[in-house]
Amino acid sequence: MPSTPEPLSLEPRLERRLASLLGAGDFLPSLVDALGSPLSVLLPDQIAENVERFRGAYGTHRLGGQVYFAHKANRSSALLRRLAATDAAVDVASLGELQHALGAGFTPDRIMATGPKNREFLWLAARTGVLVNADSRGELDELAALVRARRLARIRVLVRLSAFDGPGVRVRSRPSRFGIPAGEVDGLLKTVEQHADALELIGVGYHLDTTSPEEKARALEGCIRVMDAARGRGLRPQVVDIGGGFGVNYLEHAGEWERYTSELTAAVLGHRPPLTWRGHGYGLRNDAGTLRGALGLYPAHRPVAGARYLDELLALPSPSFGGRVLATLLLENLYDLYTEPGRALVDQCGLVLARVLEVRRTDSGEPLVRLAMKADDAALEEHGVLMDPVLLGRDGGRVGRGGDDGPAVGAYLAGSLCLEADLITRRMVFLPRLPRPGELLAFANTAGYCMDFQTSRAQHQPVARKVAAWQEDGSWRWCLDEQYWPITRPGGEH
Repeated sequence: MPSTPEPLSLEPRLERRLASLLGAGDFLPSLVDALGSPLSVLLPDQIAENVERFRGAYGTHRLGGQVYFAHKANRSSALLRRLAATDAAVDVASLGELQHALGAGFTPDRIMATGPKNREFLWLAARTGVLVNADSRGELDELAALVRARRLARIRVLVRLSAFDGPGVRVRSRPSRFGIPAGEVDGLLKTVEQHADALELIGVGYHLDTTSPEEKARALEGCIRVMDAARGRGLRPQVVDIGGGFGVNYLEHAGEWERYTSELTAAVLGHRPPLTWRGHGYGLRNDAGTLRGALGLYPAHRPVAGARYLDELLALPSPSFGGRVLATLLLENLYDLYTEPGRALVDQCGLVLARVLEVRRTDSGEPLVRLAMKADDAALEEHGVLMDPVLLGRDGGRVGRGGDDGPAVGAYLAGSLCLEADLITRRMVFLPRLPRPGELLAFANTAGYCMDFQTSRAQHQPVARKVAAWQEDGSWRWCLDEQYWPITRPGGEH
């Protein structure tokens, strides 16, 4: 049997509410006993707290505008209904999401339709009068035709821009299949003018697939130039939408992340034993002793994330506008700011529980833990998020690190499908001790995309049921996700 590998733990970051839930004794095991494994547990009150953090960043820079939750990050009814009880709004990217938002209590003035749209999606958006964030000139044409044919009221529109490249640009925005290139602004504004009877342009925006503040700052500058051009033609846009991509800090310790990525590189080059299943490199490879490729992982430790990322982005100077701060540019023009956080707005809003079915050894002697869940029930691999699960004993007590059981133990986690690829994570995770059948592993902070974006009913195996949990009079309460409403009940208020 091989010696136990040196622990390379990645401890999840747990804020107060999520940590309290994990320390709630037999509360979580009783839920799994009743509803099965896997089980997703959501914290609706946390999303309201996260909205306030984003509002705080707006307030710091004295900006008006709206926070739109990118609904695609999680399908939960409880989260959406709790959000409807705040002053935030919702970004919907499909007909189903629009129907869900309307049914959750959002009025049309607090809904924005984004993403590629089919005719049915556009019809309901136009019929209800929600804000439409158009992805192309063709979409503007189709929407205007719908409005005229059905004799509807003018529809408020934003226009998504991309490709903010031009003379003297030092930081180029990466290519995107979405949006209208900023260089085509003249044709765009002509289209808007042609449809002035049906559409009202209230602003422009972007949504870039990047974590780079410099790229986003360049895009914001480009949006302001387009706004200036629109005003010069007699239009009256008032909004700049900077999309999402504010990020989440998943890990408690920066040093653990830096050490792990360094050791992974060493393992790929053969300088140390493998850290992953069958030597998987997460995008890195050894080419005759030379490291090739790029690390395809989410930067799991991000000290500047969420509302703080927004705050720092708005504080950046603008090189092409005389070095004035980006927030100042918005203020000087009396522009409102729209944001579309998804992952960042459901930070710390939930976890996925899985029961341990079996613990065995691989042919090379490494521990392999089989769980009552599939890889897509937590989708950590799909989204490149690496962190250790939390081990809960049979009594529900959290098994801590550095206890009487000795140093952390490395293990691989396998799912319940009869597929070699059904691994919860290809990385060897580190636990306080080997789990025992019947105990639970809790995958913390999975509400952003990981919980249900990829999930399926492969092999007729169930997807995780969802429950909403909240604290009331010092105790944890719960209900099924679809039964949660943020209203006062005889037992108290959610």
